Amino acid sequence: MASPVLMPKQGNSVESCLIVAWKKQKGETVQIGDVLCEVETDKAVMDVESTASGILLEAFFPEGADVPVQTVIAVVGNPGESVAEFLPDESSRGESLLVQDSSSSQLTKLSSPTEAQTPALTAISSRQEFIGVSPRAKKLATEKGVAIAELKGTGPHGRILERDIIAALQIPPAPLLPFSPSHNATFTIATNDVEAIPLQGIRKRIAERMLASLQTTAQLTLNSWADARELLETRAIIKKNAEKFGFPNITINDLVLFAVSRTLLQHPDLNTTFENDTIYKHKNVHLGFAVDTPRGLLVPVIKNAHQLKLPALALAVKQLAHDSQAARVTPNALQGGTFTVSNLGNFGIEHFTPVLNPPQVAILGVGTISTKSILKDDELQTYPHIALSLTVNHQVIDGAPAAKFLQSLSQNIASISSLLIL
Repeated sequence: MASPVLMPKQGNSVESCLIVAWKKQKGETVQIGDVLCEVETDKAVMDVESTASGILLEAFFPEGADVPVQTVIAVVGNPGESVAEFLPDESSRGESLLVQDSSSSQLTKLSSPTEAQTPALTAISSRQEFIGVSPRAKKLATEKGVAIAELKGTGPHGRILERDIIAALQIPPAPLLPFSPSHNATFTIATNDVEAIPLQGIRKRIAERMLASLQTTAQLTLNSWADARELLETRAIIKKNAEKFGFPNITINDLVLFAVSRTLLQHPDLNTTFENDTIYKHKNVHLGFAVDTPRGLLVPVIKNAHQLKLPALALAVKQLAHDSQAARVTPNALQGGTFTVSNLGNFGIEHFTPVLNPPQVAILGVGTISTKSILKDDELQTYPHIALSLTVNHQVIDGAPAAKFLQSLSQNIASISSLLIL
């Protein structure tokens, strides 16, 4: 009996997945658990396994297709069985749907439905419902007062997605004027000098979230420094004795993350999320940290970071970073963060403005360690400092509490060896 294979649902925030590569081709024999294809969510890459044994009768979408979750992407069964009953419905059909041409037995790519074929997106006034609107899009539209009926969706078959609501909130940019070095000449760019790269997958999600973050929160950034002498000394001592005590490679970033996890316990207002006009204060510190990957920025989360000793925290950081860069991090490992740290110190960056990761209300940017001269007791002292930049959602966090957190964090970093003993 033919069995459908669905695009798996990956958490409440994932509306669609991109098919990266088919590992099995039509006509091949597959067993339960065999990997049929590799898909990319907005956060990670994962395998879709066959839920039945038999022949891969049909694969409905090509590589590169962005397919809504819970959509039938393939059918496994016995040779000759019909797949007609499993054809994806109209809401999943777009430019990328492949169907079986009964007359030629060839896979034919359907063009997008014409305007005449596609029903206009209209409001059903009697029930106040809309056709083809994702739950996340409807929620954001309600919060921001966006009229859904006036929008044109960019999802499959004109479905309105969250990104369409975000785009509707933007102010249209002023038209660009052609560059003219003189009144008698104009400058043009040859088309073969430009590479067009579609925004999709993780990169597309990053773009949407960054824009939504700046449009939906009141962001305030405070800059400070921390005495880094003890930080450097502690790291050097641990590195020298790492083999003796069986420690992993402890980095400056590991020590900063450790200090942040303990400082948040002293300032619970910063360990907070804000959703639907409600503030949620978290008793446990689930610490996210930014990781640069080939596919873009990911933020894996160290669960209960405040309970981990330094070696355990460092191991968790390394494992999560490795999984993120190898595109093997799980959706669960990317969810549930209560505070985020972004470290650009290795690139020589001093202060920068980190962008909030909603619904979190605070994010710390860590810069490079550099030598600073400080006037203390009428004497000019020069020693290494580490740069700190804290962005908060001013809707929830005022300037004074944010400054107090930075002050406490600076003190904890300056006395990191004492903090490790506690």
